[in-house]
Amino acid sequence: MNVCHICGVPWDAGFFDASSIQDAPPPGKELVLARYELHRNYCGILISFAQFTDQYAQDNAKVPTPGYQWQIRSNGRPLAPYLTFDYILNPWGYGGAPLQLRLEAGCVVEMVVRNVNGAGGNELGTVGGRITGRYWYNTDYGGAPNRL
Repeated sequence: MNVCHICGVPWDAGFFDASSIQDAPPPGKELVLARYELHRNYCGILISFAQFTDQYAQDNAKVPTPGYQWQIRSNGRPLAPYLTFDYILNPWGYGGAPLQLRLEAGCVVEMVVRNVNGAGGNELGTVGGRITGRYWYNTDYGGAPNRL
């Protein structure tokens, strides 16, 4: 297999970076803030994610997001260990902790925020999400990528 002899990453690995900033969802609704679909027969790794809220941007003490739940999903299922959280874990604009979460071949990875109860006076105006990662051809499917 054609991999780097130092880090083991396949030579054909590429990067993805998906993000958006949107108005916060109304009560009972959710928004997909960032989404990337791996190519068929390609595996990947989620490297990082970031969150944004207008309240946190104004006051860094506003880490909790009461009434809002965040998830990172793979093929519609929460991706462990980020099953559901209700606070700013990795703020937008900060390095955050790098990840190495394996993604299934051809999966759809998403960052989602849901307004579960209207937040009782703590409504967010704007929310954002970003996911970054790597992908490469899985040679278990046979052949080589981009054959002529």
